[in-house]
Amino acid sequence: MSAKLPPAQMHPATRALDAGLVPDPVTGAIAPTLVASVNNTFTPGSAGFSAEGADLTEQPFLYARWTNPTVRALEERLAGLEGAEDALATATGVAAAAAVFLTLLKAGDHLIVSEVCYAGVYELATRILPDLGIAVTPCDLTDPAAVRAALRPTTRLIHAETPCNPILRLTDLAALSHIAREAGVLLSVDSTLATPVITRPLDHGVDLVIHSLTKFMNGHGDALGGAVIGRKDLISRLRSRAGVYLGATLSAQNAWLILRGLDTLFPRLRTASDTAGQLANWLKSHPAVTRVTWPGAEDHPQRDLAQRQMALGGAMIAFQTREAPATVAARMAARFRVIHYAFSLGHQRSICVHIGTEEIQRSTFRMEGAALQRWTDWAGEGVFRLSVGLEDPADLIADLSCALE
Repeated sequence: MSAKLPPAQMHPATRALDAGLVPDPVTGAIAPTLVASVNNTFTPGSAGFSAEGADLTEQPFLYARWTNPTVRALEERLAGLEGAEDALATATGVAAAAAVFLTLLKAGDHLIVSEVCYAGVYELATRILPDLGIAVTPCDLTDPAAVRAALRPTTRLIHAETPCNPILRLTDLAALSHIAREAGVLLSVDSTLATPVITRPLDHGVDLVIHSLTKFMNGHGDALGGAVIGRKDLISRLRSRAGVYLGATLSAQNAWLILRGLDTLFPRLRTASDTAGQLANWLKSHPAVTRVTWPGAEDHPQRDLAQRQMALGGAMIAFQTREAPATVAARMAARFRVIHYAFSLGHQRSICVHIGTEEIQRSTFRMEGAALQRWTDWAGEGVFRLSVGLEDPADLIADLSCALE
């Protein structure tokens, strides 16, 4: 067989299928091999028992908590998709964020975190890290002056998310990267809602990309997973510390399922994004709807940034209703026949849930003053977060119409 085309020479959609793919040397099977064994045989003396400081990807597959052939195949695919040198797969998306925070930060350091981001990551940053002596400042990362004002001599990391969950506000990655480089600070970005189909943060100067693989990357709602992607020196630090000692290892079975999901990542996102555009237009015209936020829309408040930074509008919509959200949510739960009223997102099936301002502020963000005003400017009393799947748009419109009327 001829040599495989290197990922760098592949178009992005091809990388989703073939980056890092090697046919099984014994069977010739093209599909990735599921290796469930915890231990692998190795030659005595070829690997040590301490992972500290070692590049574990250059060691034999000694123990599955460190490296596993199926998980490694996924990591190589992810690195190819983001145009990166390496990737570390983890058990969940929050585990990926924890790997970054707990490897790159120590007592006395300072973290700047987006004032709106995934609730689990925000709570990890603002409630757990301070207990470890790490100072944390939530910040409006859309405002360069606010970012510069938040910087301290002890700042080591800025963590962003774009589009941010659930209000779909965007962060200018190139501008933020410029600020981080000037300050000598690392920048990590949660790109779960965009995926590399829509935005490749490393191309904009970002140091580390984080994904909840559970969502669009897997795309089938049947496997938890997370990943951190970036330069090899940074990923090696994460792997030898967090990958080994925090124990949040991705299972081979889940890695195999996520690899299957990546095979269809580009057509899934293109289809879902196209449908989302149709639904956003329909929702805007509905008398029961007061506001629709979709990054691909001409009236998105950051339209110019979306066009520069996003290849597609994405599969997420946030909208608000004239009627009390609790009443509409109850009708959705009772009347939906195609859409599922549930949490999570990024599945092949459409999912909708209401995220109320009062509830999420009480449980997660706890904003006051100007920060709370910025939130309500986008979310009002709360938003219905709609993750668009692969159903026929007409069926989704019929479901929404039944629930809104």
